[in-house]
Amino acid sequence: MRQMLPQYDYLYLGDNARAPYGPRSFDVVYRFTREAVMKLFSMGCHLVILACNTASAKALRTLQQNDLPTLGTDRRVLGVIRPTTENIGSLTTSRHVGILATEGTIRSRSYELEIAHQAPDVVVTGQACPLWAAIVEANEADSPGADYFVRKRIDELLRRDPEIDTIILACTHYPLLLNTILKHVPRGVRVVPQGEYVASSLVQYMQRHPEMEERITQGGTCHYLTTENPERFTECARVFLKEDVEVENVVLG
Repeated sequence: MRQMLPQYDYLYLGDNARAPYGPRSFDVVYRFTREAVMKLFSMGCHLVILACNTASAKALRTLQQNDLPTLGTDRRVLGVIRPTTENIGSLTTSRHVGILATEGTIRSRSYELEIAHQAPDVVVTGQACPLWAAIVEANEADSPGADYFVRKRIDELLRRDPEIDTIILACTHYPLLLNTILKHVPRGVRVVPQGEYVASSLVQYMQRHPEMEERITQGGTCHYLTTENPERFTECARVFLKEDVEVENVVLG
């Protein structure tokens, strides 16, 4: 998003103290996500992107239907699932798609439902990947342990459906495992990280909603907030961003 739309001011809030969301119940994920969204609204954000597949799967619809109508018409919350599924029909030739995600995202069946709407002829197989997000946050993405767990889940997925020719990395952590994933994916199988599709979707959204464009400040800044220890967040941020960041601690709830 920052690469495609560098002019905007970004405020990133990581609920790192309560992550991962993957194994948590729908009610808990909704409550945590709502607290984070309301915090960002209170700090002046008009548009919030749930940069988490589990939150998008378990909380987005309720936030949009139940919470936003009580806040007026100038606030919006978007997720990361639909931008990916809107493109899936053009990515697969065999019409068999695999989803690698957290347990919570797989249990929600959000990808199956969205793809059924966008491309009803596509067969979807979801595979939960316990530990993958934790491996990335521990900066162990290139370790032998990561190699073992990545191979195990990919083998399970392709054993369940050998006709898969496209795999969606349905967790924002998983692109950091991309090199390891590609080692264990057969030739001809496309691996799809979400970032490009989510960012492109945001560009299109802003073009369709000039009223939102007017509300969002454009100073080209990026500020980071975390519910965890700032030093721990900074260490993890280096893994993702390859740069040092300034971060502030916040309390939710």
